[in-house]
Amino acid sequence: MPSYATTTVVAVLAERAGLQRVALATGRRAYVLTEVVGPVAPGDEVVVNTTAVDLGLGTGGEDVVHWNLARRAWSGGHGGHVVKLRYTSIQADTGVAEESDGYRPPPGLGGLPVVVCGLHSQLAPVAAAFKAGAPGRRLAYVMTDQAALPLALSDLVAALRGAGLLDATVTAGQAFGGEHEAVNLLSGLEVAVAAAGADAVVVAAGPGSVGTASAHGYSALDQASAVDLAGVAGARPFVALRWSGADPRPRHRGLSHHAATALALCHQPAVLAVPAGQPPVAVGRHRSCAVEVPDVAALLAARSVAVATMGRGPAADPAFFAYAAAAGAAAADADRWWPAAASVPV
Repeated sequence: MPSYATTTVVAVLAERAGLQRVALATGRRAYVLTEVVGPVAPGDEVVVNTTAVDLGLGTGGEDVVHWNLARRAWSGGHGGHVVKLRYTSIQADTGVAEESDGYRPPPGLGGLPVVVCGLHSQLAPVAAAFKAGAPGRRLAYVMTDQAALPLALSDLVAALRGAGLLDATVTAGQAFGGEHEAVNLLSGLEVAVAAAGADAVVVAAGPGSVGTASAHGYSALDQASAVDLAGVAGARPFVALRWSGADPRPRHRGLSHHAATALALCHQPAVLAVPAGQPPVAVGRHRSCAVEVPDVAALLAARSVAVATMGRGPAADPAFFAYAAAAGAAAADADRWWPAAASVPV
């Protein structure tokens, strides 16, 4: 159950579209989803949700401003009749692209390369490698609702957009705050093409995915449904394999059991890219390909994009970044690795 407290904003530490980060009189920090509750200012008394920090969650380093007591009412405007965060006290009429005047979904996804990630941090090496191989093509990020719901919370997406490594964002399902909103993942892929002009798509949950000790109780299991939806719709799925040489947990060393389990549940085939010189990965009905991987650490540093996975950057866990980059590099040359007439049985 949620926990709340009342405190005062001491300072606004940082802000960008949709988000403020603030210091509180309690000595803690909080973030404000300004499109949901409006902005705050120093001296404002606010109600904050303290649940994640109280529980000591890894993604819970900040409280969340639930309401600003300095105002009696606030409206963020109206986006359409489709509501996200439905039936909660912060439900918002975000609207969706599918209800917009003139929106026409594509007749199919026509071989669209779709890179499916298991972790939010994989976005950076995927995007950097894709843009290195196909600098003139538009890459859109479709964010699922399996982790954080507000896209504004992602420092990584803000950095990738600012660096030109992502060209558009779509938030699907109950996720919200993208440049385009979509009702579900499959429709989100269509919106990426029809509304965002994407030549390729990377699919991933937002930051803060969940894992448990159970076989199927983790956020990244939705890789299986993403691969299947993309494949059925005529796209060409590529999977960013979660691979680590530094994770202290045996189940995540080498190919993570999260990735292996999700891939085994797929009904549609995908291409599993590995860095050149590494052994192929054989799971289910997918096929492996070995690709030359660019120096993603250098590519990201050149764009001033900092990224870590479980606190480890490219120098501390190069395999994690190389395997994710392999998927981006393969998608940039999709016709080579997955011709229109796929050699994988369907």
